[in-house]
Amino acid sequence: MQKKTDKFLDKIVKKDYSNELEKVLEGKYFDENAKNLLLNIVYKIGTAYKDYETAKVNVPSKEDFIQSIIEIVKNDCDNIKIVKLHTEESEMLGKKTFLVERNQKRIICYPIEKKLLYCLAKIDKKEKIVKSKYPIIDKTLSHLINIGNNIDMTEAMRDFNGYSWTTIPREIESVYHNIVYQNIRILVGHKFLQKWIQNNEYIMDYYESFNNKLEKSYGKRLQEEFTEEVNKVSVLLSIRYEEKIKNSLKKQKREIETKLEKIQDDKKLIEDITEQKKQIAKEIKYIDETLNNKDMLQKEYEKRNEYLPLQEKIFSIRILSKIMMEEREEKIKQLEKWNTLLNPQKFVAYKKELETKDKYLKLLDVEDFNKAIEDSILTIQKIFLLCYQNKVKKAETKQELIKLIYEFRYYCLLPFNQEKLIYDMEEIKEEVSEVQKLLISKAHEHKMIETFSKDKEIDFQILKNIFYIRVINLEDLYIKFIKEKEQYYVQLFDENVFEEKVEIKGIDEFDKKDLHFKFNKKIKIFN
Repeated sequence: MQKKTDKFLDKIVKKDYSNELEKVLEGKYFDENAKNLLLNIVYKIGTAYKDYETAKVNVPSKEDFIQSIIEIVKNDCDNIKIVKLHTEESEMLGKKTFLVERNQKRIICYPIEKKLLYCLAKIDKKEKIVKSKYPIIDKTLSHLINIGNNIDMTEAMRDFNGYSWTTIPREIESVYHNIVYQNIRILVGHKFLQKWIQNNEYIMDYYESFNNKLEKSYGKRLQEEFTEEVNKVSVLLSIRYEEKIKNSLKKQKREIETKLEKIQDDKKLIEDITEQKKQIAKEIKYIDETLNNKDMLQKEYEKRNEYLPLQEKIFSIRILSKIMMEEREEKIKQLEKWNTLLNPQKFVAYKKELETKDKYLKLLDVEDFNKAIEDSILTIQKIFLLCYQNKVKKAETKQELIKLIYEFRYYCLLPFNQEKLIYDMEEIKEEVSEVQKLLISKAHEHKMIETFSKDKEIDFQILKNIFYIRVINLEDLYIKFIKEKEQYYVQLFDENVFEEKVEIKGIDEFDKKDLHFKFNKKIKIFN
């Protein structure tokens, strides 16, 4: 383990990450294209990270972020194959732009830095990060968070280049996964999410911890509403975009519906359980007899191998014995499960589990998945914004408030879909405004920003624009008021970089005496 003094020196001595990556690449058999792309990724992230960190606030340190990429290359990538478009090698990708094979530690990718960075994020992930005791969402929620984190890891290079911040929705692999992930990240923090995603503690239930963290910060009601809607949209997204998960859910749906039908008739259920127990007991008896009789074991060996393809054949009686012992253990578990259902308390729990599964599986019947996904994400935003109000109300210092202003500005500029950003969405405009007003009001209380009008509504119309501007450092933000004919406008800028003029509505001749500014004068917004 690195000593504390070494870690301190790392922080005060500027690291040469390219040199560190080159040392790792010396031990890898990647072609020159792959090595150059990796070096470019680290260089560009290093150049852009300061702006990314300032604009987004709640992110890892640059050192930790770049180090994590180098560690992925070192530990999780044995083969990176860069292929050119319209070549024989590119045929293995089909219509995709990349292929990640975790088991083989292999990446196949077109020579696109953003895509290769996404592949590095993807190859580092465990398929399931939610425990199996949460059926259905163990796969779908794991998938949502993993994809969201992959997208999150590409953002520093995708949207920042060292002098500007630009988000192009079509360059984001999935704006839906991204916005839900960012909601979660803002509410519980990137450190908690990273621990969850990289979890190596078998006994740790991070889904339970996630709910506890939400409840502690935002209350039981909001926690339950937020979690339930996130679970729902995770299922919808998996059905819409993941064929493998969709087919698995379809199969489960038929099984669950059959089981639910059976438990409606108590008498029939008991009869079914009794028959199942008899059948399992019979199968266990057969396994016991076979394992204790060489002739029976030989016949079982020949019978099983008769119909198996070559690659699946059982190569020895010893291996067959092991397989049958495992089958016996599984049947014992099934027998125990049927026995528990005869216990009234266990039966209630079993019924509740079936009903929970059925609730999510009914989403397979949705007719318009795009609409259902957007409706669900809108609901998540409304709950998120109530949670964020609580977060703002708890802020007590200028340092906390300025971070929240930056964070909420970042949130407002997130793409909701391919056409609109969060602040463009009429359906949540009122809720967004409530948070903005609360932040501006608290900033006034702490004398952090200028007041431009005695009329609170006009003051808000002016200052809300700080949440829609992509100037990196808000503290360096200036404002100029302009009158053209009978219309009033504000123009925000950072030194000489001007944003488009925005009209202020509600000012007339009578209101002028309430205004605290002069037209065409450059005024600093933050004190």
